[in-house]
Amino acid sequence: MKANRGRSRIDWSQIRITRGALIILGLEVGLSLVWLLASKSARLSMAEWLVASPSQIFERGRVWTLVTSPLLEIDFLALLLTGLMLWMFVPTLERFWGTPRFFRFVAITSIVGSLAGVLAGLALGTNWPIQGLSPFTYAAIVAFGIIYARQPVQFFGVLPLTGRQLMFGFIGFLVLFITLQGLWEKGASFAAAMVAAAIMVSKKWSPGLALKRWRIARARAKLSVLEGGAPKTAKPGKRDERWLN
Repeated sequence: MKANRGRSRIDWSQIRITRGALIILGLEVGLSLVWLLASKSARLSMAEWLVASPSQIFERGRVWTLVTSPLLEIDFLALLLTGLMLWMFVPTLERFWGTPRFFRFVAITSIVGSLAGVLAGLALGTNWPIQGLSPFTYAAIVAFGIIYARQPVQFFGVLPLTGRQLMFGFIGFLVLFITLQGLWEKGASFAAAMVAAAIMVSKKWSPGLALKRWRIARARAKLSVLEGGAPKTAKPGKRDERWLN
């Protein structure tokens, strides 16, 4: 961080992808390129075993697709956007949290987003597949907007915004896009992932912080206070002369 007129700014000169973000991006790009270059029959086979949908989860019991589906993106534009986000904004979060916590964030927001999209499809009676890291990337924007709410950000080096303004801008765009396109399953997926991100980084609602507070309270309850003064067995005014010569 660098100070500027009394306000801290993000040092964008340090923008370079971090190890965790690179691993996530490499997994998605590798699997997605395999799908894009595969034959039609191979694509169908991959989708059958890797992509989450209501029929996959509730009829065939392939619950592991909730984990594998985020790593497969069949839309090249969405894949490009994910790559930009993983390169521009996500490394800042990983440096702030550390790689283990970053991986937990990726896993939780991706799985929650996939599950919410599948449940929305089940409720609407559609078999819409939920795939790609878009729920995670939008969740990362929400986390960025909460943690760096007042930090000045040059969006693509052109538009000056704060982290909070960037977050609300993305949310507004997604609401408009989902409403106009009628992609309610995707909307549920994005919304669930963003809510999960807001809870995880919140100081009040974060399960991690709540667990730490509970552990501290439990440890304090086990502590005992030692009372000062003479031992209860000693009688006042009487000296113990056993060791006096």
